[in-house]
Amino acid sequence: MTELDTDTALRPVVRPDADGPEGGAPMLRLQWSALSDVGRVRKDNQDSGYAGPWLLLVCDGVGGAARGDIASSTAVQVLRRLDEPSSDDLLERLAGALHRAHDRIAELAEDDQSLDGTSTTATVGLFDGRQLGLGHVGDSRAYLLRDGELRQLTHDHTFVQGLVDEGRITDAEARVHPHRNLILKALDGVRDPAPDLFTLALNPGDRLLFCSDGASGVLDDERLGAILGQGTPDFATVELVRASLEAGSTDNVTCVVADVVRATDAPAQADPLLVGAAADLPRTAGAPLGEATVKARTSRTATSLPEGADGAIATDPLDPEAARYAPRPPRRFTWLRTLLIVLTLSGVAWVVGVAAWSWSQQQFFVGEHDGVVTIFRGVDTTLPGGFELFHPYETTDVVVDGLSDYDADLVREGIDAADLDAARTTVDNLAAQQFGE
Repeated sequence: MTELDTDTALRPVVRPDADGPEGGAPMLRLQWSALSDVGRVRKDNQDSGYAGPWLLLVCDGVGGAARGDIASSTAVQVLRRLDEPSSDDLLERLAGALHRAHDRIAELAEDDQSLDGTSTTATVGLFDGRQLGLGHVGDSRAYLLRDGELRQLTHDHTFVQGLVDEGRITDAEARVHPHRNLILKALDGVRDPAPDLFTLALNPGDRLLFCSDGASGVLDDERLGAILGQGTPDFATVELVRASLEAGSTDNVTCVVADVVRATDAPAQADPLLVGAAADLPRTAGAPLGEATVKARTSRTATSLPEGADGAIATDPLDPEAARYAPRPPRRFTWLRTLLIVLTLSGVAWVVGVAAWSWSQQQFFVGEHDGVVTIFRGVDTTLPGGFELFHPYETTDVVVDGLSDYDADLVREGIDAADLDAARTTVDNLAAQQFGE
């Protein structure tokens, strides 16, 4: 796979025989197919997909128990409203719709605490009859197959992609990296999604693929290109999903394939396709793919996990979806949680402080105060700010200057005592040396 030639991709395509408004850029049409499969391991489908005459998109829900299926289906329900002809700027429409989806997820999380932490990727293509505007957040992908050459259009927002960009690991190593599932950007209702936005000029004969990482994570570029180059969009979609599962994908798999054709060369396709969690009809785990699946796109609700050779249910002991999205701060009642933490820490500090003060008041030492030997209660320590952990307890008539230099220095430095009786014994010894008693 080669890197996308931005200059070529973004340059409008104009032909003398163009059949378009005012004789401008050619009027093109999309012929599409879409399929989402729960896969052979997971018990529910957190992917959602959509394909229509003006819109192609894939969303991969993130969050495990936080219901990534809700996030992906919510995003699709908001974004699918873009599927209509418009003369407005493609990228402005995309940016606005992605932010509306982001805000809607935030509203759902505010209303239902169980959704706290849910999020979704979004890879969206908006068509205007000549070019495609793309909006992208996360690690779902968009590809272009042109003249037999596969190009990845989007750039993953993942931890391992950062390592690849820095030259620390290769693409092949990224596929098996232990943190390959960790994404850094998503529609989560918390942080500004800051989507990648760009346009792509289209040619008749181009084929587009939008897919979740359940496909791109297990099929390398050569395999993707080989499958994508075969048959109709329906055929390519089914084969991509089938090949992903056979390659060992443990995730949900969603693929949207669309051909770019001249508007005069093919009739308009009738109905948009809604698949995955957004269709609310996920396929039963482990069921085979076939012609019926192609027509229905989804068949029946997932009710069980696949059984292994010994009849045991195959489970994933550590679901990577539960910790897939890195920047996922709490969003509900943040101020209350912060207050409770502060109060808890303050309470702990107060208890520790009281215990420390109580202990210090059972300590004694002999020192100097106003020039005389004095018994102090507390610890011979001064905290920052001048706060002393001791105070005079008993004064004596033993003058420090009347002691030998050695004893006077000891007193000025402070003589520790095991208890009050030991401190008084020390004072008696000093008095005996001074007064000769």
